[in-house]
Amino acid sequence: MHEKYMALAIKEAKKALKKGDVPIGAIIVYNDKVIARGYNQKEYKNIATKHAEIIAIEKACKKLKTWHLDNCTLYTTIEPCSMCLGAIMQSRINNIVYGSINENFGAIHNSDIKKINIVGDILSEETAGLLKDFFKSLR
Repeated sequence: MHEKYMALAIKEAKKALKKGDVPIGAIIVYNDKVIARGYNQKEYKNIATKHAEIIAIEKACKKLKTWHLDNCTLYTTIEPCSMCLGAIMQSRINNIVYGSINENFGAIHNSDIKKINIVGDILSEETAGLLKDFFKSLR
């Protein structure tokens, strides 16, 4: 099941790539249904907080008409940064599934998270490959 939803997050990441942004995508699942999607728009919109996870959280809150996203699962193509992890915790999402480790900005491995179930390394070769190819093209 994780691979199915991560594949959808990868589709979102590819949208960011088409706009020249860092290819990171996220989706939020509630009751086995995708309720929100997001992709990085930081470069495209020139706004530092336009991360895929934040955008997906905002859309999920609007969809459910609450900021309490209990029983939701966030799928993201890379380990969330500290800003996104803070938003995940504040919104009470209790499941995070991510693709590849974020060696530069990842916050999960540097945090003591007790109330969130975390699963990593889902389709990590594909998610890491998107990022490597993107940054390679910039050099």
